[in-house]
Amino acid sequence: MIIERTSNQIVIKVSPEVDSFGFQRIMDYLAYLEITSQSKATQEDADKLADELNENWWAINRSRFIK
Repeated sequence: MIIERTSNQIVIKVSPEVDSFGFQRIMDYLAYLEITSQSKATQEDADKLADELNENWWAINRSRFIK
């Protein structure tokens, strides 16, 4: 693996033998870090959103699990 840093980017070169699925997961995480680096959202904001989504999902799908 070779890592090169320039003034505005980092270039990572890996062998083609690297598992593509695992590498894609790493790239997805790096994209997440890049996207969220400028976010002003707090962990509390994320927790509230997750709770709201879970409540909405449960309200819609409850009948599938509880008869």
